[in-house]
Amino acid sequence: MNRELLRIGCAAGFSGDRTDAAAPVVDALIAAGGPAVLIFETLAERTLALAQLARRENPDAGYEPLLDELLRPVLARCLQHGVRIVSNFGAANPVGAARRIAALAQELGLRAPRIAVIEGDDLMGEAHRALLADALGPQAQGLKIVSANAYLGAEAIADALLAGADIVVAGRVADPSLTVGPALAHFGWARDDWDRLARATMAGHLLECGAQVTGGYYADPGYKDVPGMANLGYPIAEIDVDGHCVVTKPLGTGGRIDEHTVKEQLLYELHDPAAYLTPDVVADIGEAQVTQLGADRVRLSGVRGHARPATLKVNVCHETGWLAEGEISYAGPRAEARARLAAEVLRERLKGLGPMRADLIGVSSVFADDAGDWLAAHADSGARDVRLRVALHHADRQQAERLAREVTALYTCGPAGGGGVRTALRRRLGTVSCTVPRGSAPGRYVFLS
Repeated sequence: MNRELLRIGCAAGFSGDRTDAAAPVVDALIAAGGPAVLIFETLAERTLALAQLARRENPDAGYEPLLDELLRPVLARCLQHGVRIVSNFGAANPVGAARRIAALAQELGLRAPRIAVIEGDDLMGEAHRALLADALGPQAQGLKIVSANAYLGAEAIADALLAGADIVVAGRVADPSLTVGPALAHFGWARDDWDRLARATMAGHLLECGAQVTGGYYADPGYKDVPGMANLGYPIAEIDVDGHCVVTKPLGTGGRIDEHTVKEQLLYELHDPAAYLTPDVVADIGEAQVTQLGADRVRLSGVRGHARPATLKVNVCHETGWLAEGEISYAGPRAEARARLAAEVLRERLKGLGPMRADLIGVSSVFADDAGDWLAAHADSGARDVRLRVALHHADRQQAERLAREVTALYTCGPAGGGGVRTALRRRLGTVSCTVPRGSAPGRYVFLS
């Protein structure tokens, strides 16, 4: 069993994250020496559905749209120094992403990297139709499915790295598996070593949201202050042979890592701390210990593991129609009253299309509600700077488009003093989840030819 420390840095926590985060992480990994991996986590629950819609328009699309911006600054140094790259930025088109990476390397005059593609998560094919219908049951009726993807685990990633991959491109794998895969390959753990797998899983859980653990989502001025927010460092996990980790960040970057930031991220999205279900293991943090070792260095230990589930989670995204939105601003005396009147006019004009949500940004938007009960129950506050936002969902595009026309008409149809109209129309997606037997969605890797 390899006992050498493994460092894994994360340079993205979702699709659309900052694209300048990777360089400091790579610099820190290279300076530290030893085996290192750079991960990018760029999928959320509906990112894959949006990627599938993009691929409908262009068969070569469907992978992370910021792929070039994420990799171009660091690809040469990673290949030169042996920092391997693992990511789920393949989304709905992992092969397309792998081809683009190969082309990027060629454009930069680099050696051709060995790129592995993880397959098996996409359940949209004809061969999986009966499987999905059985798993979804009655809720499958009438669904206009856009994407159906199983959450794969770490084994295919580990196998690809063991086979010599410089870069591993996946679609839907569980977020922590981006970390578990490299650890599994590096240390040579047995694939039923549940304690070690659970510890690596929680290391991956700390990394997977990028700057959340380094203070980004933690910050609350005057209560939970974080220095250098404009230059947050992204996290690095130093994982030992038993799976315990120390979380840190590059020197000279903003943010903070302490017991508080780590505990907040540790509990993030955990419904049951004693049974965090992943494709690789069931992790138990009931006896976990978080220990401050020094400035921006926190150790996580004591995580236990149990046998992995017999099933895999599948997210199915489907079309539900169109979301129309419109905004208009009112300012000065009686601004709120005029905004409220505009909302009433729109409700009357669009009666019969379905519920219309109206928010008075600056007065009631976060705590308002689709039915409009909040506004009805609260008197005019006298706000002098209000932006009215209205939204309507409809199955038919032409009907949804009526909202945009009616908001625009407020320019001259009143109330007085409205300005700055903005409208938007986009597809609306719904999500349902189910589970399938593990063997029905086996993960595997292939090298880009």
